[in-house]
Amino acid sequence: MLIDLLDAEFSVFGHPVLWREVVGNGFGLLSAIGGMRRVVWAWPVGIIGNALLFTVFLGGVFHTPQALDLYGQAGRQLMFIAVSVYGLVRWMRDSKRSGAAVLPRWGTARERTAMLVVAVVGTVVFAQLFGYLGSFGKWADAWIFTGSMLATFGMARGLTEFWLIWIAVDVVGVPLLIVAGFYPSAALYVVYAAFVAWGFAVWLRIQNKYIGQKMAS
Repeated sequence: MLIDLLDAEFSVFGHPVLWREVVGNGFGLLSAIGGMRRVVWAWPVGIIGNALLFTVFLGGVFHTPQALDLYGQAGRQLMFIAVSVYGLVRWMRDSKRSGAAVLPRWGTARERTAMLVVAVVGTVVFAQLFGYLGSFGKWADAWIFTGSMLATFGMARGLTEFWLIWIAVDVVGVPLLIVAGFYPSAALYVVYAAFVAWGFAVWLRIQNKYIGQKMAS
């Protein structure tokens, strides 16, 4: 029954869409809300969505309506799962230690330099790899993969910059997904963009409050 539901389709402007794409993105949005609230359950919820979306973006393998393989989009779901395990362990440890899953902070100069290097090198390297594999939109796909990796890792470490990286991912991701015909994912990217701006403001406020309390004590 559940498999039949997730394999079911509906139509958007004459284009078939899988329900599991909608459900997977729904779990992703719920995970993002949990991340903004800095609660540990954000990670396992996100993993469920990642597993569903992995099957969606390997359209040629899992026979989706688009029948397109976006190796960067599919690969980043596996990357999300791996980094989510790291984030779950780290947030659980920090929660036991300080009572808060994570305390937002700006990255150090060294961390920012490292993220910039990874962003450039990762995009170039993965664009070549995804192009070799025949991925659709290799450069956009490569940045989405690399940026998502940086943003997820930044969230795990409590770096407020991770919200800004997500915005840069969304700016590239929306046009790619529209052209590829993944309309629910494209629509969610638009929702994410607004949500990410809100999340950034929330984490920045928490960060400034914590710094103020620390200076006062």
